[in-house]
Amino acid sequence: MALQHAASGERIPLQRGDDDIAYFTSVALAKTDNMELIRLVLPKERAMPEHMVEGEITLQCLEGEIVCKAHGGNTVLKPGEMVFLLGGVPHAVQANVDSVALLTILLKNGSTESKVFNP
Repeated sequence: MALQHAASGERIPLQRGDDDIAYFTSVALAKTDNMELIRLVLPKERAMPEHMVEGEITLQCLEGEIVCKAHGGNTVLKPGEMVFLLGGVPHAVQANVDSVALLTILLKNGSTESKVFNP
């Protein structure tokens, strides 16, 4: 069964449920031809390996503490903080503690393709 995305004007809960961290439940909340909105759940010390996407992204920490590795450095995000990356910038993400983030991806020509970056 396909996941139902939010409709325009629909309320979207961002808090995680009790089982989210245990099951690494990240959810695509909304998607259009130009944008994808994802509630990203990262358990403590869980890492997303270095990768890149074609479109610009924002990563906003909602809960916990997240490290975004990009541009040769590390940016630590705490609740209420966010980072913006241009499209094509290699980056990795890791949670220092159980964390929840809001990830926005601006899609290029409707493409959702992300590419694993291999230097």
